[in-house]
Amino acid sequence: MPTPRVLILRAPGTNCDHETAHAFELAGGAPELVHINQLLEDPSLPSGYQILCLPGGFSYGDDIAAGRILGNQIRHHLQQTLADFKEAGKLVLGICNGFQILMNSGILLPDAESGTSATLTWNDSGKFEDRWVNLATGSENCVFLQGIETMYLPVAHAEGKFVTRDQTMLDTLNGAGQLALRYAPLNGSTDGVPYPDNPNGSELHVAGVCDPTGRVLGLMPHPERHVDPTHHPRWTREGLKEQADGLKMFQNAVGFFAAD
Repeated sequence: MPTPRVLILRAPGTNCDHETAHAFELAGGAPELVHINQLLEDPSLPSGYQILCLPGGFSYGDDIAAGRILGNQIRHHLQQTLADFKEAGKLVLGICNGFQILMNSGILLPDAESGTSATLTWNDSGKFEDRWVNLATGSENCVFLQGIETMYLPVAHAEGKFVTRDQTMLDTLNGAGQLALRYAPLNGSTDGVPYPDNPNGSELHVAGVCDPTGRVLGLMPHPERHVDPTHHPRWTREGLKEQADGLKMFQNAVGFFAAD
């Protein structure tokens, strides 16, 4: 099969698009940066791609709330376009601000009749958190996380606390295996995941969520910032790993189509 094409969606304020394109290139994909205005002008554009990625940054300056404006643009003008994209068996990845956009657009977790099923809100610390975190996977279904048990990745966000509408919704998502990625203690403790190991206070320490198909994933950590062993903050002391932790996610996405 030809090299899978990756649409990396840009908007004013996006600032992780080139790093994300580099990660997909390393994984063997063919990424292209596409501005939201191009998509609004031609909603059929995504049909020529196999993977859609919403990268990190501060789309529209995070005015109103993180990812809200771009999320609303998608909800009101591109909802059917992305629904068709998902229905075609393709992949969608949202990283940090991209995760916030997926949540606000309803692409990742559709709204229930009584209101939004879940959201990402302000960190418990009340400030921007920029640090490295341990992560553990919790989904056998998620395409992006196949073959991954743990990762060490950086986070950089102010609104990354995952909360659900109520306990029933949290239990439902947990039971369905949709709480795909969680913060883990840095020291290997089994006594919970206190701050700053859980940098935002997310319920059940959630760092990433997938849809029921396992083909749509949103996560707060930045895998594109650890695709080379030298990205690790202690590589000079601990030695170079054979492969950086974040790269496997992008290889899984590309390989999902190459395997066909």
